[in-house]
Amino acid sequence: MSDNARPAPSRGTPQDARVHAPARGNKRLQKLLEAIDADLQVKAWWHAAAVNAERLNMSDHSWVHIQIVLNIALRLSRLLFARGVTPSVVSDHGLEVRDAEVVIAAASLLHCVGMSVHRTDHEAYSLFLTADKLGTLLESIYEEPTRSLVVAETMHAIISHRSKGDPFTIEGAIVRVADALDMARGRSRVPFEAGHTNIHSLSAYAIEEVRIGAGEDKAVRVEIEMSNSAGIFQVDEGLGTKLRGTPLERHIEVVARIEAEHEQRLVPIFRI
Repeated sequence: MSDNARPAPSRGTPQDARVHAPARGNKRLQKLLEAIDADLQVKAWWHAAAVNAERLNMSDHSWVHIQIVLNIALRLSRLLFARGVTPSVVSDHGLEVRDAEVVIAAASLLHCVGMSVHRTDHEAYSLFLTADKLGTLLESIYEEPTRSLVVAETMHAIISHRSKGDPFTIEGAIVRVADALDMARGRSRVPFEAGHTNIHSLSAYAIEEVRIGAGEDKAVRVEIEMSNSAGIFQVDEGLGTKLRGTPLERHIEVVARIEAEHEQRLVPIFRI
């Protein structure tokens, strides 16, 4: 999966936000996507989160980020499940893979709405805002008690994306890693070009492309092309921190390469 075609970050208006992801015949997932796409409150949260990110000179937190995380998460989940990785809602609740996709999609779409309140502890604010919203969004998809199980698993996945989230479900780990994989330079372009340079914006700007595909020894292979060795910080401290210690660590291989001809290649290939 390449991030080169990412649109320039633009918060627009709440009505501008759109949700696009391949449901692949999963009617439950399709209903969720349609429900969120029609929900102006959720879109207002995305808009306010983007505004706060701009106020703080942070990387993109607009609905563009949400859309990319959603699609990365579904891409990861389908590669993992195709190689025999069992979703936690299947092993622990007797639900189906299609329900795991609903959990993953809902958490991806709502994981950082708490940024509309404050950056600090935004993951907890995301739970506060979505505690009642999730039940409403899932009302036409599930009956009780299944609906409350899906809500609980989704909220675990949401809180799992914080720095010390410690996910103990496959779904939570997928959302955590997917959030970290939205790392290519499009996400940091605005703060970087506005002169807000720090190790975070510099390292993100060095990421040229991220490709996600099936692996050989592991279920998923992530290939990252960097233009500068500063990108290693983004790969190791960003993605590496989000991946290590999760149930996905043994299923995902990460390979980062520096392709720039002008740079002395101290570390030509970096692996997680």
